[in-house]
Amino acid sequence: MALKITVIGTGYLGATHAAAMAELGFEVLGLDVVPEKVATLAAGRVPMYEPGLEELLNRHVAGLEGSSGRLRFTTSWDELEDFGGDVHFVCVNTPQKHGEYACDMSYVDAAFTSLAPRVKGGALVVGKSTVPVGSADRLARLLADHAPEGVDLAWNPEFLREGFAVRDTLHPDRIVAGVDGARAEKLLREVYATPIAEGSPFVVTDFPTAELVKTSANSFLATKISFINAMAEVCEAAGGDVVKLAEAIGHDERIGKKFLRAGIGFGGGCLPKDIRAFMARAGELGADQALTFLREVDSINMRRRGHMVELAREAVGGGSFLGTRVAVLGATFKPDSDDVRDSPALNVAGQIHLQGGQVTVYDPKGMDNARLVFPTLGYADSALEAVRGADVVLHLTEWQEFGELDPASLGRVALRRIMLDGRNALDGAKWREAGWTYRAMGRPRA
Repeated sequence: MALKITVIGTGYLGATHAAAMAELGFEVLGLDVVPEKVATLAAGRVPMYEPGLEELLNRHVAGLEGSSGRLRFTTSWDELEDFGGDVHFVCVNTPQKHGEYACDMSYVDAAFTSLAPRVKGGALVVGKSTVPVGSADRLARLLADHAPEGVDLAWNPEFLREGFAVRDTLHPDRIVAGVDGARAEKLLREVYATPIAEGSPFVVTDFPTAELVKTSANSFLATKISFINAMAEVCEAAGGDVVKLAEAIGHDERIGKKFLRAGIGFGGGCLPKDIRAFMARAGELGADQALTFLREVDSINMRRRGHMVELAREAVGGGSFLGTRVAVLGATFKPDSDDVRDSPALNVAGQIHLQGGQVTVYDPKGMDNARLVFPTLGYADSALEAVRGADVVLHLTEWQEFGELDPASLGRVALRRIMLDGRNALDGAKWREAGWTYRAMGRPRA
């Protein structure tokens, strides 16, 4: 008899996980406390932009024409209890505490507290949220005190990349299972039987190691990004070329080429808050000195945004932004997403606007979310309209659309042909041939 699966929390992680579990053949019930979100998902729509996710939902949401009917959504804990799930995935948010570095565990705690008395004996509860190390042990005790006998806990961290979430869930590059017994491992192997059969490594650990895997991975990636951005600062001071430098060191297989593109740094809902929460938790454990380097990683990352603002100021004459028109291409923190949380692009646009610049933003998918964060910025319906009459153009999110822009066409509507590439992703030679002054971070001036 096939396992029945519930997913608690249907945000970015939970909605993707629920749809993927249905794709793998399980009967799935997704629960969320926000009625509007549940109604949207139940109609086969997603409240965020994620390539392939809406198509996946439509293949499985009950009541939709041609669907498998294996996936339903609810706001009712009683319905979840009646469903009688065998495996319950907790996928709720763990934001940064207001005014602190530490992780806010209130959503996780609330989910476990509501779930514990409603699971059936012998069920498996699986945490997927990114949590401070030590949380699983504490939550296991909560289940022991309030859940029926025989309920086990596992920790199975997520490694989703926005823009690739469906693929990362169905074909993960690794599956980490933090368990405290053979039964929990057996059930997780059953859940992930298809990707395991396809060759995805299944790594079994204890609870603390599983919790540390996600924060360690994000800390390493953040460190790699900030390293190449630090090298960009040195290249600018010394007249070097950070793109060629990255190419050269990337050929070393110990280093690799990924995450070595210098620019305005990382953002989003994971890397910044995860490395800060990791530092906070290390301090609580008395191991704060082990992660002091992450403070500099964070500092370098934030400094790149200010540096982009200064490059724009220099481009318009070195003084005030008052009276200048600035076009910003990109609002999301990365391409193939509508996520503007802690977006470097939107942060730069906002800084220039607050300093008196007339800023017009265009992004292929992030306009609605950007307007919510910065309603006082100007917004255009196309890159061409954003650039019209601009004194300087800033390329801040590396959407494919921007790489395919025609510099000559944009040059006919811009007031001055100045392009600042904050992502080192455009073909500088092509822009210069079209009469633009092109400058990229960490590269020599032409």
